[in-house]
Amino acid sequence: MQYSENIRRVLPNDLRTLFRSLNSPDKIQTYLDTLPINFEISGESNFSPFDVFREKTAHCFEGAVFAAAALAYHGHTPLIMDFATTYDDEDHTIALFKSNNRWGAISKTNHAVLKFRDPVYASPRELAMSYFHEYFLWDGRKSLRAYSKPFDLSKYPPEKWIMSGESLDWLMAEVAISHYFPVAPDKNVRRLRKASRVELEALKVIDFPDPRKPKNRF
Repeated sequence: MQYSENIRRVLPNDLRTLFRSLNSPDKIQTYLDTLPINFEISGESNFSPFDVFREKTAHCFEGAVFAAAALAYHGHTPLIMDFATTYDDEDHTIALFKSNNRWGAISKTNHAVLKFRDPVYASPRELAMSYFHEYFLWDGRKSLRAYSKPFDLSKYPPEKWIMSGESLDWLMAEVAISHYFPVAPDKNVRRLRKASRVELEALKVIDFPDPRKPKNRF
């Protein structure tokens, strides 16, 4: 039995209907863009795709896993990639897809600069590096340091990661101990130029305001 058939077998009707309608990476990205960012106000979470559908919110890891599940429903291999950063920044996770032997990415983020990537990249590394210059902190330091090998979620039964009612902390931990590749030698990383003022201004463009912060601040 194909993996996509296993997914169809375990999905409830309403989620199956949604996945059926999300029949392209573009549509999956558009759907994720409509979901408010999960600011984890009630505590840290790693929602399964079923819980993302139920709660109608997602952060980057949750969005990537949801996208991978929707892609897998339509016969794609469910692949995610994690970006590892400096100690004072946050990792980011994306879902990968291929079209005509080129790589693209679906990305749930609150910022304008780490979003969807069209399938024009020749390799996972080339795709990962398209995020490098847009990945920086408020003081301008570029913070991306490594990216994971594409992580195949089809090694797990769909009940374990798509339909789980429990937090997917275990899955995040599995990705974290998988193989990562450095973005550049240490000598090059030590000489990185900081982002410019106008680039920092672009970082202020967000989809959803954080309810924990004053409205006149980012």
